[in-house]
Amino acid sequence: MNKAQLIEAIAAEAKMTKADAKRALEAVVGATTKALAKGERVALVGFGSFAVSKRAARKGRNPQNGKEIKIAAKKVVKFKAGAELAKKVK
Repeated sequence: MNKAQLIEAIAAEAKMTKADAKRALEAVVGATTKALAKGERVALVGFGSFAVSKRAARKGRNPQNGKEIKIAAKKVVKFKAGAELAKKVK
């Protein structure tokens, strides 16, 4: 499902216009992004939680020539599915 399809599904489920659904989706994504950028955790009960995790620097290999390369440390976003979502997907 892409963003346009998600907007259509939200509009149909909530009985709102596609324009309103698009604004609502963009507001949720924007608020989630801002919270994660601050290092906060975003939890949606029944759906799951988003959190920022630190990935340590490490050594890797260039697959083209096999030479060792350094991979810098960085922050990554992790998602953990909630119990209800996991049960429905199962």
